[in-house]
Amino acid sequence: MAGTTPQPTSRTRSWWGWGWTDAHPDDAECTAMGALIPGTLSRPLPVPRVRDLGIGSPAAEPPRSLAHLVSADPADRAAHAMGKAYRDVMRALRGRPGRIPDLVARPTDEQGVADLLDWAGDRQVAVVPYGGGSSVSGGVEYRGDAHRAVMSLDLTAMGRVLEIDTEGRAARIQAGTLGPSLEDQLRPHGLTLRHFPQSFEFSTLGGWLATRAGGHYATGRTHIDDFVQSLRVVTPAGTSSSWRLPASGAGPSPDRLFLGSEGALGIITEAWVRLQERPRHKASAAVAFTDFQDALGAVRALAQSDLSPANCRLLDSGEAALSGAAQDGSAVLVLGFESADEPVTGRLERAVGLARSHGGRHGGTTGPDAAPDAGSAAGPDGDAAVTAWRSAFLRMPYLRDGLARMGAVAETFETAACWDRIPHLIDEVRTEVGAAALKATGHPATVNCRLTHVYPDGAAPYFTVLAAGRAGAEVALWDDLKAVASEVLHRHRATITHHHAVGRDHRPGYDRQRPEPFALALRAAKGALDPRGILNPGVLLD
Repeated sequence: MAGTTPQPTSRTRSWWGWGWTDAHPDDAECTAMGALIPGTLSRPLPVPRVRDLGIGSPAAEPPRSLAHLVSADPADRAAHAMGKAYRDVMRALRGRPGRIPDLVARPTDEQGVADLLDWAGDRQVAVVPYGGGSSVSGGVEYRGDAHRAVMSLDLTAMGRVLEIDTEGRAARIQAGTLGPSLEDQLRPHGLTLRHFPQSFEFSTLGGWLATRAGGHYATGRTHIDDFVQSLRVVTPAGTSSSWRLPASGAGPSPDRLFLGSEGALGIITEAWVRLQERPRHKASAAVAFTDFQDALGAVRALAQSDLSPANCRLLDSGEAALSGAAQDGSAVLVLGFESADEPVTGRLERAVGLARSHGGRHGGTTGPDAAPDAGSAAGPDGDAAVTAWRSAFLRMPYLRDGLARMGAVAETFETAACWDRIPHLIDEVRTEVGAAALKATGHPATVNCRLTHVYPDGAAPYFTVLAAGRAGAEVALWDDLKAVASEVLHRHRATITHHHAVGRDHRPGYDRQRPEPFALALRAAKGALDPRGILNPGVLLD
């Protein structure tokens, strides 16, 4: 049983910034936002134009047999040159996007992927896999000059749910399927993958798998890894197809080799993934805390309980103010529960009670227990704080791009660590990144924190940095601030990334985090699967 054919949209994606072009802040909104950060530009940088990039002729030409799969259109090439991190947006605004791919290929089936890899290997053309292009760690761009040409391999023409096993609640899905299309094809069957990263609208199943993406949900199955039954991966050395199994103890997992490999070992073309019934019962609430340390204790208690909230997102006072969830200096805990088969208000009330026992204040009403289907775990908005937070969550990437047009540094990074390190880790990131920004710009910076995912043994802090830029050197400034933050993470043995992948931007931190024997094994796997070194060069290893 297969899903329905996805329908195209008439809206236009931005080639240089986040999301849809019609959702970007206009000049007046950019100026108003910039006025809130001392040291920004007096007027926004102009929206960049592809024609100003001076894109030349491609350095390679595909054979006639593959020409129907390949585009050399300058606008197409520019749109595939980078991801959507702050440094990508800023480089585009300054007219310095880096190496533009020579070609953009869109295979429609697995044989097309294999044929393109064969041709690229013979011609020493680098192949950079591309899903929705939402990478924020430099994962979809080429850096360097070791290859004669670069081809962006866009998988979105492979965007169908091929087979649904309703008895086993699983589906075989092509890797290029974008989040909304995936859910649209599952919805008639009453099923959902229940994986909703912030990039959901602009990212693909293959991208989630290749980057070990984290979803919106705070507990339980938080990473895409948890949903995988089997993978098909095309490599220059052949196609890997693992068995579809509920579990196995047969040696090292072949799927684990490719999960998180970011296209450096092969091209994920499809996967069998576990599904769930669509939730029918949802409820949400917000709890305020005067003391952030009390709030951390409440979240830890919730993570170690049997309540399993779908949403358990803690906003510090700065993050709460930025999102509109609270303006009185309180930290805010956003709670949400959902279920396909039973009411959840009882669990929400227990969670609120637990938070209150740690000093929390809850004065609003919870959301209704039954609600129409929605992607967000927050569900129906019972508290004004929940409503404000959810709106800000969806709008924030667009606002970041508006601040970038004002020359400000506006970016995020995330990590994960065990509970005994969390309080000091958060304090030191705030202090040291703030001090570095003040020294570099002469203006104070804002460094906020929220917890996005929580586990019995630890949590994932997610930081927002807002600072004045240095005209023309905004990217270098952000790189310096990110290096300061990375040093703090390394000092506390916190991961360089919880769910944003390694890409090229996180390579220094990843090289320090991984054990050397594992690095040796990874290099050997790269050499065996990609002997000519064409797959996403520079990602994970050299």
